[in-house]
Amino acid sequence: MTGADGQRAAKKGARIEDIAVHSALNDGTAVSLRTITPDDAPLIRDGIAKLSAESRYLRFFSPAPALPDAVVQKLADVDGHDHIAWGAICTECPGRPPIGAVHAVRYRHDGPVGEFSIAVLDEFQGRGLARMMTAALLVHCRAEGLGVLDVHMLSENAAARRLVKSLGAAWAGEAAGVADYKLDVAAAIEALRADTEAPGVQDVLRALEGEREE
Repeated sequence: MTGADGQRAAKKGARIEDIAVHSALNDGTAVSLRTITPDDAPLIRDGIAKLSAESRYLRFFSPAPALPDAVVQKLADVDGHDHIAWGAICTECPGRPPIGAVHAVRYRHDGPVGEFSIAVLDEFQGRGLARMMTAALLVHCRAEGLGVLDVHMLSENAAARRLVKSLGAAWAGEAAGVADYKLDVAAAIEALRADTEAPGVQDVLRALEGEREE
């Protein structure tokens, strides 16, 4: 499904979780974004193993090369409502490997607040993928009634701090080397919609918000 196809599907009322978004990173690398399912546990495990020790530390607060199976299963335990997650693959790379994932986990069933997390393979960092995946996640969160996402990051994680601050996240405190932010989903979507110099982000929004287009 191309970005245009995704837009047409959205206009016809397709479920967000059934739409795959085909686009490109800032450097032209072809990628595809789709929702994560429980069947993706092997891909999640493979992606975590390919992160550098530093990236694993920044994402999971641990540099261990492999996470316990229970953690991997929790990341794959996605239902599209209380746990929403999107992943990306490089469609022009040999084997079409997973290259990033973003999650929102609701604190309590049907509650409006959850927790945000994101990881991108080192070689794909700084190329616009984080913003693209975040755009998909936030549109999905809004559709499922998640209005606020808490972000907990290591204070040294400058890239994550830049990302959430660019989306209007409010600083909520810092302790024991961990910085906390609150991200308003609707406001963050507006910030992404205004980012017209990020064609990948706009592809995602057109595909998943197709009903907004004429």
